[in-house]
Amino acid sequence: MPNRQDGQIRCWIRWDKMVDLDRLKEEGIDKLYSDRIAVGTSTCGIAAGALEVLEELKSKSDANIAEVGCLGLCAAEPLVYVQEDGKAALVYRDVKKIEEAEVLGWFYPWEFSPLKVEHPDLEGYKEYPRLVEHPFYRKQVKVVLRNCGIIEPLDISQYVAMGGYRALQKILEMKPWDVIEEVKKSGLRGRGGAGFPTGLKWEIARKNGGEYIICNADEGDPGAYMDRSVLEGDPFSVIEGMTIGAYAIGAKLGFVYIRNEYPLAVKRVEEAIEIARKHGFLGNNIMGTDFSFDIHVAKGAGAFVCGEETALIASIEGYIGEPRVRPPYPAEKGLWGKPTVINNVETWANISPIILNGWEFFASLGTEKSKGTKVFSLVGRVKNTGLIEVPMGISLREVVEEIGMAENVKAVQTGGPTGGCIPRALMDVAVDYEKLTELGSIMGSGGLVVMDESTCMVDVAKYFLEFSKIESCGKCVPCRLGLTEMVDLIEKITQGKGSLSDIEKLEKLADIVANASLCGLGKTAPNPLLTTLRYFRQEYEEHIEGRCPAGVCRALVRYRIIEDKCTGCGLCKLNCPAEAIDEVDEVYKIDPEKCISCGSCFSVCKFEAVERW
Repeated sequence: MPNRQDGQIRCWIRWDKMVDLDRLKEEGIDKLYSDRIAVGTSTCGIAAGALEVLEELKSKSDANIAEVGCLGLCAAEPLVYVQEDGKAALVYRDVKKIEEAEVLGWFYPWEFSPLKVEHPDLEGYKEYPRLVEHPFYRKQVKVVLRNCGIIEPLDISQYVAMGGYRALQKILEMKPWDVIEEVKKSGLRGRGGAGFPTGLKWEIARKNGGEYIICNADEGDPGAYMDRSVLEGDPFSVIEGMTIGAYAIGAKLGFVYIRNEYPLAVKRVEEAIEIARKHGFLGNNIMGTDFSFDIHVAKGAGAFVCGEETALIASIEGYIGEPRVRPPYPAEKGLWGKPTVINNVETWANISPIILNGWEFFASLGTEKSKGTKVFSLVGRVKNTGLIEVPMGISLREVVEEIGMAENVKAVQTGGPTGGCIPRALMDVAVDYEKLTELGSIMGSGGLVVMDESTCMVDVAKYFLEFSKIESCGKCVPCRLGLTEMVDLIEKITQGKGSLSDIEKLEKLADIVANASLCGLGKTAPNPLLTTLRYFRQEYEEHIEGRCPAGVCRALVRYRIIEDKCTGCGLCKLNCPAEAIDEVDEVYKIDPEKCISCGSCFSVCKFEAVERW
């Protein structure tokens, strides 16, 4: 049993060294509210030049320079915030030189989080805008992302200061079945795509003698980076969630399956696991109890199909990442034939707040059937690209137009490469599992790609079908051959060689692939095609007639220069990669034999002299 002192459970590291959560909290509070300059060094920040900013700050300042995760607004990276002792943080955006940086706003470290931290004598910067009132943050509710961009990812005392490991402390005095019941009543559904009730999955595994816990961090959707950002910015939240899940189902061993293409996430998770072990939150006799559990990292090679849970299990076991027939499901017979619970990063990160705040807290958010919040990566034709967390039930229009500040939206794809394209007219749909399914799309893991009028919907469908064809493991015939045939047909249409009968063939093939494929990849791969046919069928017909309205499909686009508008500036000729433009009588003309329809001349002409037809 835990060693008790002053009513608190204390954690034994060694017999001669004891650490308790209250002391760790105070250490973390001191660090959070000391003088410091924090630089966002997740992958998005690094890509924008955060490491260079970090080095410059270290060379010029004697202040405490800290590295934190992603604060969400990736469009404004590198983000840096400066905190004077006992005051709120002042955030700067697009930092190249701190002296010239623009102030984004100010915030207190806990403002986005449901876990409030008490600290005296805090003073805000009233002359600057408040960050929570910025359009990007205004409608967000951060549960999963509660610590990202706030704490130093590998400082366990800061994690504890923000409420970390209190939930684990709490469940160690509960019965495993009571923990499962708490998760069931919260209404949490798996955030990896299918939306299966998390508590029910745990219950099934417990009844079958649960052996293993797996975190699915094989995030392969183009444009999606939710899981990566959580692992980079707050790895302890996932580790604590997995540990609570292990206690609930009776598991002794867990794995974080993460693609090796995420080197920073892999590094931080591996280091966080070692730190958790050192402090007695992993390993034998966790927090002085008789409960033991440990976690290892398994690196994937980047196969999209390994996001499917049985293919992931095969990969960990050392086999080719191919899906297996279900039932039995992993909760009944999973890793090495033993009952296994697999949840994705976002699901595990939700567990600690649910336990700590009670199931009612989580169930109060969202809709009747889709509780809580959802993390999305918002990319494409939006001003505010980034990582957001919003309550379930918010409209897609609010997300895209109010948070993303997008204009001239044509469609939004939800659910990644096997999701569907929802037209602007239907963007008032509530973001929940059932409503998106009714429109022919899916929630997926949380990718949102916004498209405007410059997007060709036929080309979009072709791109995602090609992606699914390449990523198909090839095990089952409907997926392997069906997707190949579908790609060939849609390629014909984008080249102007298709017919109306090809559309009928595509619809029949889509039905076969969706209903006869073995796993979720094949079953959902036709979604981009089916939704674009459903909502943008006219574009397919125009391609068959030899026109691409968006001017994307090169085989259907021609360019010419209008002599009356040409000023002879020569910009088109300078930018033509095919050398297809020549000067004739002080104006320029395009040689149709040499033209490759790349559109460079159309893009650079400032006088609207280049016409697309």
